[in-house]
Amino acid sequence: MPRMFIFGLGYTAKVIASHLESLGWEVVSTGSDGTLSFDDEGSVRLALTDADHVLCSVPPGKESRGEPLDPVLDRYGEALKGKALSYLSSTGVYGDAGGAWVDESSPVGTGRRTARSEADAAWLALGARVYRLPGIYGPGRSMLERVHAGKAHRIDLPGQVFSRVHVEDIAAGVIAGLRGPAGAYNLSDNLPCPQNHVVEEACRLLGMAPPPLQTLDEAGLSPMARGFYAENRRVANGKAKRVLQWQPRYPDYAAGLRALRATMSPIIESRAPEIATGVQR
Repeated sequence: MPRMFIFGLGYTAKVIASHLESLGWEVVSTGSDGTLSFDDEGSVRLALTDADHVLCSVPPGKESRGEPLDPVLDRYGEALKGKALSYLSSTGVYGDAGGAWVDESSPVGTGRRTARSEADAAWLALGARVYRLPGIYGPGRSMLERVHAGKAHRIDLPGQVFSRVHVEDIAAGVIAGLRGPAGAYNLSDNLPCPQNHVVEEACRLLGMAPPPLQTLDEAGLSPMARGFYAENRRVANGKAKRVLQWQPRYPDYAAGLRALRATMSPIIESRAPEIATGVQR
């Protein structure tokens, strides 16, 4: 039975773990829902010795707080050398592209997430498969929940586009990558689009009126939420398709939202998704 060690059993890592277990893998993990405490060095190092592959979904530290650039590499980096590695990164490493397409050859480190870019580079240097992820959505964490809770916004920013990916497609990409070469891979759907299109489709599926069109100031967004609109890019996924033979099951937001809506009862639980990537993925 192959064994996967996961640092940070968060939203996305749980889905990956579930798929691996269905394929016969044993999964050991850290995190509040994991099997080990991150601080239990003896148990973690012992489990790493027996691991066939290591996946990290723990975000980099916050520089302003003096936290380690990457808490996993800072504490367990030596134990990871020579291991097959995967790391969940962010397309935020590309910074603002003015709406242009970015791929794995595009410059990184020019955006507002410099710590993420440095961690991304550190994992690549160790020979990891690094998955750069845009906005993540899935069950319990999609625009459907935001609309239902009255927390969705339509922002008047002509030309602004984003990319996104369904959590099931991330899991499929990571599992396909277990057989692929090391390097960076963008896992995103095929249709970057304005966030307003996603809001309007979610409203249509729920039979609700779209929220009013607002400026950023009128929307009263938090600094973290405003940062979501500070960068504008389209994420290309051709390398993952070509090298890993991966194809998104949900190629655009409409397909993903329709599938999620079909699994919901008429009254859905209100739960807002995370906008920023400073959480376990």
